[in-house]
Amino acid sequence: MTATVHNWPILETARAQVLERGTGLTEEQLVEVLTLPDEALPRALELAHQVRLRHCGEDVEVEGIVSIKTGGCPEDCHFCSQSGLFDSPVRGVWLDILELVKAAKETAATGATEFCIVAAVRGPDIKLMNQVKFAIDRINEEVDINIACSLGMLTQRQVDQLAGWGVHRYNHNLETARSFFPQVVTTHTYEERLETCAMVKAAGMELCCGALLGMGESVHQRAELAAQLAALDPHEVPLNFLNPRPGTPLENQGVMDGKDALRAIAAFRLAMPRTVLRYAGGRELTLGDLGTREGFLGGINAVIVGNYLTTLGRPATADLNLLVDLNMPIRELQKTL
Repeated sequence: MTATVHNWPILETARAQVLERGTGLTEEQLVEVLTLPDEALPRALELAHQVRLRHCGEDVEVEGIVSIKTGGCPEDCHFCSQSGLFDSPVRGVWLDILELVKAAKETAATGATEFCIVAAVRGPDIKLMNQVKFAIDRINEEVDINIACSLGMLTQRQVDQLAGWGVHRYNHNLETARSFFPQVVTTHTYEERLETCAMVKAAGMELCCGALLGMGESVHQRAELAAQLAALDPHEVPLNFLNPRPGTPLENQGVMDGKDALRAIAAFRLAMPRTVLRYAGGRELTLGDLGTREGFLGGINAVIVGNYLTTLGRPATADLNLLVDLNMPIRELQKTL
């Protein structure tokens, strides 16, 4: 006999609390979702998908990202091959502005509405801010797309500058739970990240603040992170899964189990029913094609297409074709003024 949602009380609770009332699950409730048995996973994903459709709609937001500065970062984020402190093959490279504009055009051609300029830095200096301003102006002259930035920790002046230049969204990930953060990063604090996030929101930019799962955190810490993100209330949460990189402290960590990744997708949707929940790095390795499809039917409503900062992604056409197969429309551009 086919199991129903009522076999697992937490899913019955989530149906009433999240789907019907739009109130996200608590940290304790999220632990229950994250520890559901495998046979409950399809029901959890189905419920998360229903929550996504009711509270976010059916369309999917597509984004491309490109790095204006790759490698040579002074921070020691243990998962990142762009740190200049580790013996990784990634070295400092600056991207020409013309190449950046070309990448923005190629991103827009996929139907994407967001283009994110990323730099591997602790925070931007005057040189980088000037280059970003020039890049924003050039892109706006030639491409009809929203521009986002991810430039590390900001000062209030830099936040105000980016907002004044028309940056639509700023990315600054929490990455992991507060209780696990010191095991992943030691060169800056969790509170410093929160300060930048608070300034971004106060300035009127949309906040993109995400997670990197599979770094050795416990199930309880995944629930903690989802609850902390829900409390921060970002517009968007990108979900990354660890792709262990050579030369980093986490190179031997191993890849997160695909079913655990899907449980996390469902849990993060049930924690944040109205948030843009975006597929980001590592999903190809962790989930593969079948799992990627299941995630789109389990709460995901946005995706980064093409390659990531230092790792290869799926071809953009693979994701776009999958959205067609799933009858999920791509969100149209709503350009900020």
